[in-house]
Amino acid sequence: MTGNGSLNTSLRRNIEALRRRRREEEESARFEERLASLITRFTGSMGFVYAHLTLYGFWIVANLGLLPSLQPWDPTFVILAMVASVEAIFLSTFILITQNRMAAAADRRAELDVQISLLAEAEITKLVELVSEIARRLDLPAAEQQELEEMKQQVVPEAVLDAIEEEEAEPAEGY
Repeated sequence: MTGNGSLNTSLRRNIEALRRRRREEEESARFEERLASLITRFTGSMGFVYAHLTLYGFWIVANLGLLPSLQPWDPTFVILAMVASVEAIFLSTFILITQNRMAAAADRRAELDVQISLLAEAEITKLVELVSEIARRLDLPAAEQQELEEMKQQVVPEAVLDAIEEEEAEPAEGY
């Protein structure tokens, strides 16, 4: 594993900022959200599987009459089916609550990614303009290339989104 010494200061600062933000988001979560997350984490573990194998296994063996010291209380397994159904309803709800929180966090990160990408694009465009101007003043032939002129144009996010939507709206060829 690579040590932190191989990361530059900016990367370490960014990693720490992201960790701090995740910790703040966890701490600011409502009690219900934290509970749902805790339950979801447990239900996604092997401990949960082992507990169910033990509990349901015992229930089945006992109600099949395989334990002579115990009288079957659910020989048709109707109660077991009801318990499992109610458990499934609650577990799926807890999972959905947790997924909603995770989706909201992912949406915020995606928005941050878009904003950073737009900022980087604007900065790169400005650098292309500056380098082109330097090349023009030095009378270098690359300064007049059409490709560079296109790179100097600012990207308009709305135009890109419109083009993507138009592309998605067109039926694929051959269908």
